[in-house]
Amino acid sequence: MSTSPVITIFVRHGKDAKGKTCKYADDETWKRCDCRKHFRWTVDGTQYRQKAGTRDWAEAEKLKRNLEDQLAGRTPEPDTAGRLIQSCIDVFLQEKSVQGISANGQGKYTRELSRLQAYCEQEGVYTVQGITRELLTGFCGTWEAAYASTVTRSKVRERLRVFFRYCFEAQWLPRVPSLPKIQVDDVPTLPLSVEEFERLLAAIPGACPEIVTTLETTARRSYQRGSTVPHRAVRMRALVRLMRWSGLAVRDAVGLRRDQILRDDSRGLYRIVTNRQKTGTHVSVPIPDDVALEVLAAPVDCAPEYLFLRSTADVELSVKRWQTDFHNVFEAAGLLNDGFMISHRLRDTFAVDLLEKGVPLEEVSKLLGHESIKTTEKSYSKWMKGRQDRLDSLVTGTWAKPKRRGVAK
Repeated sequence: MSTSPVITIFVRHGKDAKGKTCKYADDETWKRCDCRKHFRWTVDGTQYRQKAGTRDWAEAEKLKRNLEDQLAGRTPEPDTAGRLIQSCIDVFLQEKSVQGISANGQGKYTRELSRLQAYCEQEGVYTVQGITRELLTGFCGTWEAAYASTVTRSKVRERLRVFFRYCFEAQWLPRVPSLPKIQVDDVPTLPLSVEEFERLLAAIPGACPEIVTTLETTARRSYQRGSTVPHRAVRMRALVRLMRWSGLAVRDAVGLRRDQILRDDSRGLYRIVTNRQKTGTHVSVPIPDDVALEVLAAPVDCAPEYLFLRSTADVELSVKRWQTDFHNVFEAAGLLNDGFMISHRLRDTFAVDLLEKGVPLEEVSKLLGHESIKTTEKSYSKWMKGRQDRLDSLVTGTWAKPKRRGVAK
């Protein structure tokens, strides 16, 4: 068995709040004063010293045993004392920050873990050791009211699993607690027909009345004064057409910069070149000239380098506000459907239109900015032009053909 060096606890006496020196300053082994405790040991003739990080002698004894185990190569006994949920969350979020997780990603972890902590405290549980499967089942039972989509609930479950696994690896928990599985409903693919898209555009002016905010005031002054179309409606129409003809998701479209719409003179067309905010995947897609010109001419609300942001300080808030406008426009056009992110129908329209016109699935996947073609195939395979025709040909080609007379077998 490995042995560890002899570690001695000693006290470095200091001054109290009134500036008086500790009366036990001559005794470095005095246990009952409030001065800082330290460790001292010798290995191979070299003396080492280290702060204990505590003023309590009993706590220093505990830390001394852990240090002895470490120096001897033994696995320290796990800390079985209750660890506060808030403390665990703080350390976990700090690691996510060190890992470089985006502010949006950190915000989602913060939101879900704050809800977990609030539910646990409501049930009288304050430490991670007190979190049981029964308690988590009750917590998951509250999600349906908070998250309408089963996809969202599934993602929340995965974030909690990441947190609990971290607690297990940190030896705060003896095992990763089980969370109820979420049955994810298939997200429907709902492209708009030509007639539906025209209805959508026609509904925009009435669904987007003018509301001039502080951010919009400056932009509106520079807008054509004689126009009878509201400022918000002009921007909404440009955003709708942009998403329909580019396939951009709403976060990518709202956060699009002016310099990401490029004129490709060699091909005589406009092109959007950007990276998806969700995955970082590169996207390069041409758009019709009239769409590009309409987008570039639309009035802006904040920094002129951005086309649709309502606030550069809070991108997520800008996206939520646009989603509200999308809901209002689709409702006015009679195109609402429950439990589905409505703006995604424009992305579906872009993808399905290409597939029905014979563009290969692999190419559509690249234009959508999917990391894997499996993602594209899951949502859009049934819309591929000629797919069923080819399958029918393969099947009928295997059927035996009638033999002609006079031909030898």
